[in-house]
Amino acid sequence: MKNGEVIAKQPYPSPHPAIRLFIVTYWSGGLKVKGLLAEPIQRGCYEGFLYLRGGIKNVGMVRPSRIVQFASQGFVVMAPFYRGNQGGEGNEDFGGEDREDAFSALNLLRNLPNVQSNRIHVFGFSRGGVMALLTAIHDPSICSVVTWGGVSDMILTYEERKDLRRMMKRVIGGTPTKFPERYRWRTPLYEIDKVLCPILIIHGAKDKNVSIEHAYRLENKMKELNKQIEVIYFEEFDHYFPPMVNQQMVRYLCSWMKEQNIDGTTTTL
Repeated sequence: MKNGEVIAKQPYPSPHPAIRLFIVTYWSGGLKVKGLLAEPIQRGCYEGFLYLRGGIKNVGMVRPSRIVQFASQGFVVMAPFYRGNQGGEGNEDFGGEDREDAFSALNLLRNLPNVQSNRIHVFGFSRGGVMALLTAIHDPSICSVVTWGGVSDMILTYEERKDLRRMMKRVIGGTPTKFPERYRWRTPLYEIDKVLCPILIIHGAKDKNVSIEHAYRLENKMKELNKQIEVIYFEEFDHYFPPMVNQQMVRYLCSWMKEQNIDGTTTTL
């Protein structure tokens, strides 16, 4: 079986009358992994949107209402749950081997008959920021990346989030001091030169879950390499934005994505 090959596709109740939802089981690194797929009901060939969630296990799990938000902007959206979750095989390992679940979901999207295979975008929230950047490093043909409140440096996460240290030591296998290579492997900043597409960073300055320093480090690294970067910082917000601003940003980032090309130029809509 090939990575991204669909094993099963089961209808799931949708909160939006114009969007179909499915629980999809697909192959990823020899494992059966599950995710949520959202498709506009209206016939057409849409751009693909890979949604990479934050958190771990049941914390930060994919929400159908959130996926539908993006699909209603004219995308086919695939959101992997990551291995070991919602009945999927294997164990999630916080930006380690579970990155394969994102790569395989990208293949799944690209092979859907209602998706433009050359127009795939990647979105990462919180820990999903690392997953999104790793996906862009892995596959330079994607058109754009949006990281919203996104992690960019795993060592910084360990330093800042004392409440996550026990989990990180267990999942990653130790501390950054003892095993720096394991944290570097999970930190896309070291390979960001391989990213060819534009990146949009959205971050709240008062974010205590993922400090804005993550955004600054990514922004600075992109600028050092003369890569296309756009940033939107909100001084008044933390990790979660008010509903009205959230909706505005969803519309903006979806419009921004559709304007981007792999070569860094913009498309006139």
